[in-house]
Amino acid sequence: MAYGFPDATQIAEVVRQKEVSAKSIVAASLARIADRNYKYNCFTNVIAETALAEAEKIDRTISEGKDPGILAGVPFAVKNLFDVAGITTLAGAKINAENPPASRDATAVARLKKAGAILVGTLNMDEYAYGFVTENSHYGPTRNPHNLNCIAGGSSGGSAAAVAAGLVPITLGSDTNGSIRVPAAFCGIFGLKPTYGRLSRSGAFLFAASFDHIGPFARSVRDLAAIFDVLQGEDPQDPVCTKRPPEPCLPQLNQGIEGLRIAIAGEYFAENAAPEALAAVAKVALALNTTEIVTIPEPHRARAAAFIITASEGANLHLKNIKSRPQDFDIATRDRFIAGALIPTTWYIQAQRFRRWYRDRLREIFANVDIIITPTTPCAAPEIGQEKMVIAGEEMLVRPNLGLFTQPLSFVGLPIISVPIQRPGDLPLGVQIIGAPYKEALVFRVAKYLEDISITTVSVIQ
Repeated sequence: MAYGFPDATQIAEVVRQKEVSAKSIVAASLARIADRNYKYNCFTNVIAETALAEAEKIDRTISEGKDPGILAGVPFAVKNLFDVAGITTLAGAKINAENPPASRDATAVARLKKAGAILVGTLNMDEYAYGFVTENSHYGPTRNPHNLNCIAGGSSGGSAAAVAAGLVPITLGSDTNGSIRVPAAFCGIFGLKPTYGRLSRSGAFLFAASFDHIGPFARSVRDLAAIFDVLQGEDPQDPVCTKRPPEPCLPQLNQGIEGLRIAIAGEYFAENAAPEALAAVAKVALALNTTEIVTIPEPHRARAAAFIITASEGANLHLKNIKSRPQDFDIATRDRFIAGALIPTTWYIQAQRFRRWYRDRLREIFANVDIIITPTTPCAAPEIGQEKMVIAGEEMLVRPNLGLFTQPLSFVGLPIISVPIQRPGDLPLGVQIIGAPYKEALVFRVAKYLEDISITTVSVIQ
């Protein structure tokens, strides 16, 4: 069977029904990676032999009449900051390449495998997840499948581009200040940043511990929900992972949006974007039949505080290597870490105090609305190497400002799906669907509604 770009849940169904073997699905994915990855530079490691052997195990499980799992035979890949047994965890860094291979899989990787998914490799990213562009100086830039001259976004650029290019149907990434949502928007696919602490980060190389999330990329909301459900659950290996019982979202997808209170974020979120990004939000608002505007207070300060906290925590993690081998860092990463190491402790403490105030203000807003929508990014994907962009008449640097609309929301760990808004003949854009903490089910319902009425459109590169 030709790969043909079915969604993950469709692949699993035909594999379970023995209409096609898991091995043939995985072989087709590996063949496409071998044929096309050179154009996109998504993968830093491909584990073909192991993947085919695991696919054969799935086929034997099915032939024996046993349950192979909800994601049986689905090829997947992960950002190279996730531990994979037998592979060195790079986290996009030259320094980490000297480390021994991981001895065990990250919890998220292990849970996907247990559900029957087949790992085929690891994916490119910004060094130590510190960036929005995936222009990695050690392993090369990942290119946007919709325009090879443009960035895929970051820091999970390899994860988003691999799905958009049809190399694999699902991937895992991480999100500190927008590193799932920015590349999802630029590559025109769905990306989920769950509530902080909702999914285990055990075995993932962290950037800023008080901000980091993991989450999936997919071409459909159903696939995104299926992965999220598989990944849920307490993990004693991650001290911040919630002990809340899992709440499956897949069964709730088709409940629609009736009764949901949906609003558009105004002011800051409507003033710092290109016209096409605002038009995407207006299109979604019209489809959701909402004109209500809410004001999120002090988003500028939230962004500034996010910069202080993430730079400080990241610098502290890498301080030894910054002192002893600065030449082995990407220059941009190194300089940001050095700046972070020089931030006064009082600034960090004040930023955390503001964080608590800001969280309380968002809770007040969510007492009156269920869902908020904003642009994901201020513009479509810039070109690789582009240093500046003009947004709303103001010239600004590309790298720090692609997170204009993601950082103020990561700051308090809200669950968010970036939904893709395709524009015929133009690069994709994304719109954030934002919920209150632990309200992923509502966020999924809105995303599924938009998908069903064809407001969101995923176009996989053929």
